Amino acid sequence: MATEPRVTDNPRASRYELWLGTTRAGLIEYRSEPGVVFLIHTEVDPAFAGQGLGERLVAGALEDLRARGLKLVPLCPFVRAYLRRHPDQA
Repeated sequence: MATEPRVTDNPRASRYELWLGTTRAGLIEYRSEPGVVFLIHTEVDPAFAGQGLGERLVAGALEDLRARGLKLVPLCPFVRAYLRRHPDQA
């Protein structure tokens, strides 16, 4: 049975993490300043490539940032590409 991916914020490591059960399948490194979060680098473990997990990871991070009323600065090319494909998320 497949585990539903979940995205968590790990502020101590300055990254969002994508978990499948107990396995960290991906992450987005960020830098935060008051009211603003810079998404710097997105990475998905090659073992999980091609499953759309990068998109789930970005969507989860954006959802969290919106919920906390933080402004996003997408420095990561993957995040920028996601926002181009999903302009409703910008």
